[in-house]
Amino acid sequence: MSESPNLIPRSIDLLSHQECQLVVVDVQEKLLPVIPESAHLTHRIRQLLQAARLFEIPLHCSEQYPKGLGATVPELADLLPTPREKLRFSAAECLGWETAANTIDSRTRIVLAGIEAHICVQQTALDLLAAGYRVIIPVDAIASRNQLDREVAIRRMENSGAGITTTESILFEWCEVAGTPEFKQISRLVTDKS
Repeated sequence: MSESPNLIPRSIDLLSHQECQLVVVDVQEKLLPVIPESAHLTHRIRQLLQAARLFEIPLHCSEQYPKGLGATVPELADLLPTPREKLRFSAAECLGWETAANTIDSRTRIVLAGIEAHICVQQTALDLLAAGYRVIIPVDAIASRNQLDREVAIRRMENSGAGITTTESILFEWCEVAGTPEFKQISRLVTDKS
């Protein structure tokens, strides 16, 4: 009998659905219309939400001053839990979490999506990083009114330690293998252009 080959361990930089949470920041009725390519943004966030539900990944949602900026847009609200209202730009405080070192949960990798990239998303990312969480930014699921603000925010978050990737990369890392019912559902998600 031949020995089984030594398997190369998975990279710690790859996402596991057992270790992740998804936070959607401030995709609200009065903010979204001023965002370029808002339909693409909501489509990508919706893909993340559908995949998170498939893999039973905890979902969180914030709303910045909903009295003035409106509720989370209906295209996403049907997949999200009750939003947490906030006045502080960072959503980290309203999540009510312990630091990553003090949490009893192994879900310390946070996928962060929403608007605006250079304000609420960036401040949330930096606060979560400071609290010891590993933050992952799908760049096609964040946006700002101004492209330069978005680009600088991405660079700043990456320089501060956030992982930068895309929605599709996250979906297939959560899936990990082909040939499963989950793989078939993820494949349908990424090929659906609606």
